Parts: sequence; C-alpha cells; structure tokens
Amino acid sequence: MPIREGPPRTCWHFGHLRPGHGTVKLAIAMASSTENMPAVDKVQALVQLLRTRSSEEIRQRMYDNPPGSPWWTACKTELDVRNGERAATALVDTSRVLEKMRQSTEHLDKLTENLLQATIDLTDLFKGARESGRRLELAVYVILGVTLMQLFYVVFLVAGKR
Repeated sequence: MPIREGPPRTCWHFGHLRPGHGTVKLAIAMASSTENMPAVDKVQALVQLLRTRSSEEIRQRMYDNPPGSPWWTACKTELDVRNGERAATALVDTSRVLEKMRQSTEHLDKLTENLLQATIDLTDLFKGARESGRRLELAVYVILGVTLMQLFYVVFLVAGKR
C-alpha cells in the first residue's frame, strides 16, 4: 500500500527534517523506494521516523490510515513500544515504592515492639507503685495506731498520778 501524501494536517512532509541528522537520508530513502521495500522493512523505517513524534501525532496518523496499512502498523507498533516503556517504568517505580513501604513497615514494626515493651515496663512500674502504696497505707495505719496507743498511755499516766 503506498504512503499517503497530502496536506500537513493529514500527512508528514520530509521538509521539516534537519539536514545532517540521518533521518533526512532515511526519509529520502523511504520516499524514493517505499514501493520496492518489503512491508516489514517499510514498517520498520516508518517506526524509526515516528520515534521523534508525539503520541498525539502518532495517534492522529494512525486514525488517518486504514488498519493494516504500513503507516497504521508503524503507528500501532510505536504506540505499543511507548506503552510498554511506560509500563516498565511504572513497574520499576512501583517496585521502588513497595521496597520503601516494606522498609517503613519493618521500621514501624520495630517502633511498635519498642512501644509495647515500654508499655509493659510502665505497667510493671505502676503495679509496683500500687503495691508500695498499699504497704505505705498499712504503715500509716500502724503508725496512727501506735501513736493513739501512746497518747492513751500518756493520758492514763497523767490521770493516774492525779
């Protein structure tokens, strides 16, 4: 199927290519010998030409050509390659994020263990303080009892001498 040529909005012209960049030679070779090239070589050459184009331009060209044509196949191939590259990049980014999340989870687990141990230690301290408070309460009762007994003893001594 021959390459469509027409106005710039539906077809690319080779005049926009800069001399000395290799793509000019490719474009000229494509323009002069596209009829002689096998379909696979034609598609490969078109894919190379599409490398520098935006995805929107490629999609537009794909819609402008019938399915199965060399341009449509090249556009589809280039879009598939770009989508694959994006997917690979996303997978790498996801892998990095998952690794950071794993590290954060491990760190959080360690912090939780430390907090649990500190809570257990505080609970033990409070239990000890409660037991000490009970012993102190008993000691105060004993001191009050002894003090009252001594007070009564002093009162009886003073009252007995009179």
